[in-house]
Amino acid sequence: MEIDTTRFGRIAVDESRILNIPRGLLGFPDASRYALIQTNEENYFFWLQCLDNPNLAFVVTDPSIFFSDYSVPMKQELLEEVNATDQQALQVFVICNKVGEWLTGNLLGPIVVNVANCQASQVVLTEKKWTTRQPLVRLGVEAPLAKSA
Repeated sequence: MEIDTTRFGRIAVDESRILNIPRGLLGFPDASRYALIQTNEENYFFWLQCLDNPNLAFVVTDPSIFFSDYSVPMKQELLEEVNATDQQALQVFVICNKVGEWLTGNLLGPIVVNVANCQASQVVLTEKKWTTRQPLVRLGVEAPLAKSA
């Protein structure tokens, strides 16, 4: 499938990388179809590009790369929303932002993806241990990371 983006122009995306987020993301309830784009095989960050709006894209990453104790409670309602019967088929991503000299992750608003059917949902957590601007990487500094996803 070919999609238009403002960052990469027109690109081909494997249909298995198209995510359906029926309720959309926070602040964008009408944008429900996204492509998960990996720009480099060795990269831990991906673009979540909206298919319906070429201007709408987010940088996302797997938070477990940075925080081994990070977890999302997989409540029954969430499993039903993404049509999951097995938690092993779920992948978690967080939206990243540049804040000062840091790349941060919104660990209170993770996106849970059922990799078996590409259904996804953004969850709102209330755990005080994490923030919406959790520092991940100081920009300009190489950090040794274990690859995931």
